[in-house]
Amino acid sequence: MKVKILTRSKHLLPEYSTELSAGLDLRANLDKPVLLKPLERKLIPTGLFIELPKGYEAQIRPRSGLALKHGISVLNTPGTIDADYRGEIGVILVNLSNSDFIVDDGERICQMIIAKHETVEWEHVEELKETCRGAGGFGHTGKK
Repeated sequence: MKVKILTRSKHLLPEYSTELSAGLDLRANLDKPVLLKPLERKLIPTGLFIELPKGYEAQIRPRSGLALKHGISVLNTPGTIDADYRGEIGVILVNLSNSDFIVDDGERICQMIIAKHETVEWEHVEELKETCRGAGGFGHTGKK
């Protein structure tokens, strides 16, 4: 699949870390390091702009290493970039740890996954088909 990308970043284009990776690593594009204090969140620029085909979205997800080692995550996860969005990709990072964290220029801050999606057309009905589960949710199956 080909996706058009415009870059104003001083770093390499997003890339897969391994041959079978699902997510492309995105990098911070910063003029100076950004300090994230505990429980603080900031929008981190990437310098990237994309043009997705109709029927696709880009999902922004945390990097597991940053989450485990430093308590850094992405808010609004997964974030969605719609096919008609043409602005810069920004990533909302949050520090969920008890320690300050410095985001450096060029640091891999998240993963981006390109995913196909469907557009629904609502069909108004008076009732829905019954199932064994019914309206059970939020832990209705109990502990096993």
